[in-house]
Amino acid sequence: MDQSNHTRLDELAHFLKTRRARISPEQAGLPNRGRRRTPGLRRSEVAQLSGVSVDWYTWLEQARNIQVSAQVLENIARALQLDPNERKHLFLLALQQLPADLAPIEDTVSPPLQRFLDLQGTSPAYVTDARLNVVAWNRSASLIYGNYELMSTRERNTVWRTFTSPYVRQVLQENWESHARHRLAHFRASYGKFIGDPWWMEIIEDLTRVSPEFRAWWPKHDVLNGPEGKKINHHPKAGLLVFDQISFLATDAAHLTVTINIPSNEDTISKLEKLLSD
Repeated sequence: MDQSNHTRLDELAHFLKTRRARISPEQAGLPNRGRRRTPGLRRSEVAQLSGVSVDWYTWLEQARNIQVSAQVLENIARALQLDPNERKHLFLLALQQLPADLAPIEDTVSPPLQRFLDLQGTSPAYVTDARLNVVAWNRSASLIYGNYELMSTRERNTVWRTFTSPYVRQVLQENWESHARHRLAHFRASYGKFIGDPWWMEIIEDLTRVSPEFRAWWPKHDVLNGPEGKKINHHPKAGLLVFDQISFLATDAAHLTVTINIPSNEDTISKLEKLLSD
């Protein structure tokens, strides 16, 4: 275990001890069985209230590198009667992420970022949030991938659209499966930060119900982050379009990903220019 991880776990252990020390058995709804050598709850009592073993909770307070789930952290937060800021701090120390209900989901972009998208011209460009919803785009992206203005929030989710839209299958043709598997692996990697969140549970349930491919591939637990590289599209009007894809995080909103599909050849540029001029 590297030094930074050790320091984080040590901070977590001290934080738990201080929160435990400030709560009396009466405050926690437990009987007070006489004089105590130290103030607050015993480790065994926190373990009991949290639904974990005494040994497991002891290891947590000993800064051991053990597996911790979001659900157990929620139980500990309730047992220790943490306020919202303390609960957030607990999750950051234990999992290095916010609780699912506090993780920012951005549905707008800053004016400079939108101008940046618009300035990409013949390069279809869009922004996705932590749920892989498209939250901003330029005109080229709408012309190639569909009119986002007319789509519902669910339809603008790139995973939902990949697995349910006949138009996406038409545009991708023989490349649909590789694209869908990559998109699903990215979705699975993102889901790891929000396990148990109602929004994620609902869309996973709905995709499992409506898409046989999603139903077959989701249990495989493939995870992947990063761009897809070369993109080959078959546009119903412009024909064959070839792009190189790059993605990066927005500096003014770290939970937003900017994706740009750059035309790979002059023929693609010419076709995009004609679409944009129509």
